[in-house]
Amino acid sequence: MSRPEELARLATELVLADLATAERGVVVDSPPGAGKSTLVVRAAAELAAAGERVMIAGQTNEQVDDLVDRLAGSRPGLPVGRLSAHGYTPTARVSRHDNVRAETAVSDLADAAVVLATAAKWATVTEAAPWPWAVVDEAYQMRSDLLLRVAGLFEKALFVGDPGQLDPFSTVETERWTGLSWDPMSSAVAVLLNHNPQLPVHTLPVSWRLPASAAPVVSEAFYPFTGFTSATTREERRLGFATRPFGINALDRALETAAESGWALYELPARHTLRTDREAVAACAALAARLLQRGAIAYSEAAPAGAAVTGPRIAVGTAHRDQAAAVRGALASEYGVTGVVADTANSLQGREFDVVIVLHPLSGRRDATAFHLEAGRLCVLTSRHRHACIVVARAGIPELLDAHPSVEPVHLGVPAKFPDGWEANQAVMAHLAKWRVPAW
Repeated sequence: MSRPEELARLATELVLADLATAERGVVVDSPPGAGKSTLVVRAAAELAAAGERVMIAGQTNEQVDDLVDRLAGSRPGLPVGRLSAHGYTPTARVSRHDNVRAETAVSDLADAAVVLATAAKWATVTEAAPWPWAVVDEAYQMRSDLLLRVAGLFEKALFVGDPGQLDPFSTVETERWTGLSWDPMSSAVAVLLNHNPQLPVHTLPVSWRLPASAAPVVSEAFYPFTGFTSATTREERRLGFATRPFGINALDRALETAAESGWALYELPARHTLRTDREAVAACAALAARLLQRGAIAYSEAAPAGAAVTGPRIAVGTAHRDQAAAVRGALASEYGVTGVVADTANSLQGREFDVVIVLHPLSGRRDATAFHLEAGRLCVLTSRHRHACIVVARAGIPELLDAHPSVEPVHLGVPAKFPDGWEANQAVMAHLAKWRVPAW
């Protein structure tokens, strides 16, 4: 057994041991690709095997259906319930399992050892007796007010999530609650630990997604107090191409740099632009199309002989929906490409790709707002890849950061978030400077 595998195994055993002795619950921090869903499935299965009924709360229907698929597939003899709202149609991931039944009332799933639903659906349940155990997935995405609405449904809970990802958000003003111990815009884990500081907190130490070229960068920039390592070596993960370029241009130099180092900064000339910067959008689309044209091949521990990097295995990540829509439009109109995933950080959270192209949130901006500086946004965008990440940005971001130092107000009762977005952006840009490819 390799050292990363041994570290991961020991961490999981410590979590499961605490479940056996926990009085109220256990918290597990999971960095990107550290096996969070695997832990959720294993913990629920082992609790069920010990005779405990378990409720699992996810944050979206997609997340819940993924968990149903993994749990039912790995434990075909385990009765699994999928609790849903009226109008929900079970996806193929759910309906293909004989041991899964989908219902709209929890009373109709009384014989299921494990019942899964979104946290919003669980908040509507009132008639059920308290469950011995709950497992909350993506707990840092869950708002504390939602936790309050479901807390009466269970006696003990396992909370699993990624503290470096995007915080819960709201479209209404929330300053009136800032600093309160029950601030509804705090994450469920933050409020939980504020009121229960004695709960054990574990950290998963190994990322199975991020390659050896990315784990140290992401760890240093976004997880400085806990850190993590990659499960693979540089030799196990590499990116190749089926064809050589006919003439080397900036696009090919960026792809070759990313294949060699795992990173590339495709830098456009400094300029203040509209949010949907036409040149930046065109660059993102051209890089994705060029990956497909060159026949990118991903070599990994899962595919030693290589696997083609197809459209669905490439993502373009943006800060805003109109930027993502512009990239999709450019891909379709200019290159006839429709399979590449182009979406915002919020939508890409929790997903995994071979190659990710990032339109930097601060590219072309005159200022550095709290939204564009948010550490969680950049963390999501730069931690979705298994092989390489290419950042598209206009020159001048380090200077923009220097001109707009972090001036977020300090509130009583609110712990300082570290690292803040300013520091995280500086750390990432300092690393990317080593792999800069001018677009001109």
